[in-house]
Amino acid sequence: MLAGGHLLIEDVPGVGKTMLAKALARATGGTVSRIQFTPDLLPSDVTGVSVFDQSSGRFEFKSGAVFANVVIGDEINRASPKTQSALLECMEESQVTVDGATWPLPEPFTVVATQNPVDMEGTYVLPEAQRDRFMARISMGYPDQESERAMLRSHDRVDPIDALEPVLPPGRFAGLAIAARDVFVSHAVETYVLEIVAATRTHPEVRLGASPRASLQLVRAAKAAALLDGRDFVLPDDVEALAPTVLAHRLVLRRTGVDSRDGQTAAAIKIVERVVKTTPVPLQ
Repeated sequence: MLAGGHLLIEDVPGVGKTMLAKALARATGGTVSRIQFTPDLLPSDVTGVSVFDQSSGRFEFKSGAVFANVVIGDEINRASPKTQSALLECMEESQVTVDGATWPLPEPFTVVATQNPVDMEGTYVLPEAQRDRFMARISMGYPDQESERAMLRSHDRVDPIDALEPVLPPGRFAGLAIAARDVFVSHAVETYVLEIVAATRTHPEVRLGASPRASLQLVRAAKAAALLDGRDFVLPDDVEALAPTVLAHRLVLRRTGVDSRDGQTAAAIKIVERVVKTTPVPLQ
């Protein structure tokens, strides 16, 4: 969020994807909007629509659910590709264009989307263009027994989300985002990023490698990580730690033996990890 990116949370139902998204939204203190993606959801439900006002004789724009600081897109891959594509302009340019008029989205603007594995009933594959607009993809996984026991007790009488308070006062988040952009990245670290991304494009198991947008977002994520670690400069360690999370979901593999998208994602993560290990780390 400090890096100005968007997050994709992918895993099986019931592991807390939506709960994590709601907790992140509550902690920021900004405006929050939730979109439940369904097969009958229309693009205008997401972006908004122009409505004719008979009293004024003019069309007026009625903003959609995307006009918020944090937009929770729940089960994003259960909507049709046409509706999913309604988010492309929003996520890349922080604006919405309807009937030739452009409307800016509030700042900061972050989409936190959840999705189920594509081999489950009623799901669609996210288009490559949309996956590329997500800065990071994470998987929840199942909790260990003690964590699940704590969950049972904390959900016994009240919703834990109700107890969350914003961690930053209004306006402070914008200042931190500016500070993250000012974090220094050396020429050597830039070269390290470019070599990792270039290696994904020439890897024999990859049909479509990471895009130039991926290079930019990997640097932005590393800057934010450095700031959160109390540094004003990026280390190669920041890039190494974030590369699988930022790059893997963008890759399109050549493998025909991996049928599900979930299996392809796991294979892509391993490819990025191997690329990082074989890319020389800058010494200066």
